[in-house]
Amino acid sequence: MDAKMASGTDRAREMALFMAVVDNGSFSAAGRLLDLSPSAVARAIDRIEARLGIRLLLRSTRTLALTAEGQSYLQAARRILADLDDAEQQIADQGAPRGRLSVSAALAHGRLCVVPLLGEFAACYPHILVDIALTDTLVDVAAGQADVAIRFGPLPDSTLTARKLGETRRIIVASPDYLANHGTPREPEDLHEHNCLNFNFRRAEPIWPFRRDGSDFSLCVKGNIEANNGETLGQLAAIGIGIARVGAFSVAQEIASGQLVPILEEFNPGDVEQIHAVFVGGVSTPARIRVFVDFLAENLR
Repeated sequence: MDAKMASGTDRAREMALFMAVVDNGSFSAAGRLLDLSPSAVARAIDRIEARLGIRLLLRSTRTLALTAEGQSYLQAARRILADLDDAEQQIADQGAPRGRLSVSAALAHGRLCVVPLLGEFAACYPHILVDIALTDTLVDVAAGQADVAIRFGPLPDSTLTARKLGETRRIIVASPDYLANHGTPREPEDLHEHNCLNFNFRRAEPIWPFRRDGSDFSLCVKGNIEANNGETLGQLAAIGIGIARVGAFSVAQEIASGQLVPILEEFNPGDVEQIHAVFVGGVSTPARIRVFVDFLAENLR
């Protein structure tokens, strides 16, 4: 076993030396780079050729040229040494996760829930550089546009790995001032007389779901302002513009401070959106991705 391991080590060194000769154009230049004499470099090339029984280099007093076999050997050497570097990096990552980690999160959820956790994560993993982008545009994780994306709701079938991070429910909220000025809806149908603030994507008409006496139904509501994220709708509701139906996480602070109050809760259908981290999984998943997803799963619940 030791002899085989030594032979493998010697061959890796010889491959690296052969690559240095080709890349630098001469035995002497490769020798200077590797702190070897030109004759030592030449002997190493001779040993490779003798072991393989083929000529890898055509040598003259001034130039070196690769044979066809030499070109094949060079390509194989580059691939093998690159694989060796990758294997060592994966092992190193397991001990101390490191490297750049690109994360995609929705605007409101990212700002309110994910970004506040990054300081603690950075303290735990100082060798990971977190590159976070807040956007409501879906990025293509499989194509490498992000290492980890945080997604809401049902996930489409794909080869990606999904890890549940938590869930959020939707609630209807309004400010105390708005309710004082316009009245408090007692039944879902009362919303027809109110300014209902809506999202500006996904569906042609704003439909809000409800449940009464165990039966689900929906109402089409109208308002004079639309936005692309729940945080904005919550802010508009908090300053008395109208009534909004948003994810509970996006208005948690406003509810706690009394700027917003939930309404029509007895008609809430309990529609819960699950939150997932989506990434390319498998045994070769870098440790920086694994520890980040674990961290979110632990701290976002």
